Amino acid sequence: MPVTITVAEYAGACYGVQRALYLVHKLASESSGPVRTLGPLIHNPQVVAGLEASGVTVANEVPDDAGSTLVLRTHGVVPEIERRARENGLNVVDATCPYVKRVHHAAERLQREGYQVLVVGESGHPEVEAILGHAPGALAVADVDALDQVDLAKKVGVVVQTTQAKATLDAVVCELMGRAQEVCVVNTICEATSERQGAAARLASTSDVMVVIGGRNSANTTRLAEICTSACPRTHHIESPDELEASWFDGASSIGVTAGASTPTAHIETLVKAIEALC
Repeated sequence: MPVTITVAEYAGACYGVQRALYLVHKLASESSGPVRTLGPLIHNPQVVAGLEASGVTVANEVPDDAGSTLVLRTHGVVPEIERRARENGLNVVDATCPYVKRVHHAAERLQREGYQVLVVGESGHPEVEAILGHAPGALAVADVDALDQVDLAKKVGVVVQTTQAKATLDAVVCELMGRAQEVCVVNTICEATSERQGAAARLASTSDVMVVIGGRNSANTTRLAEICTSACPRTHHIESPDELEASWFDGASSIGVTAGASTPTAHIETLVKAIEALC
């Protein structure tokens, strides 16, 4: 039986990730001293391991060796951490995704205008924690049920983690409309996220098997896997082609492939070749 392997129309590394990787690779080749990222630059263990092999290590705390280079991760950091890094005399390079920066500015503006700020997103996720740091007192809500734990003000301002699903934002906002006197919503979901989710859903609906490649610690990749699973039960989320199993493709004539926003194009190409070899 002939097998067709199709890559989703929108898949793989987004602009923010490509920009960050370009900055870090440039620093690695030009800097004479240590180059570190504050936490993993992106949520892709294979890419992070590759950076470490090139000399770019991960720091879990702000270093104190003045003159070394510290790269702020794509997810952003709270203002206090950036300030401490500069006070320590580090060469600070900001690789925060510009679309994440947009969320910071929106949260700050809403707070200045007197709104209680809610961030629709995953509490504890680095991006969400950074957003909360730009609007002290703001709260993260993962879904509608989380609103039951919040003492809502009369004026509520809403921003959203860039990798969230639009359906989650819509559900939270709909609920808020019935609880608060005034609700101001800034939809900060990244367009690349929406494109990838839509393309994945379309491809999954016509595929016998779906393979999603990207970090298991990646929020946007995990969400792609969830979306694909709802349309194609034979969905598999992997980080590396080494995880593929030939049995996954038994009886399949159409195989779909998609990838998280932290997955380089080369990883997708390697995955397709690995599937071809198994089929």
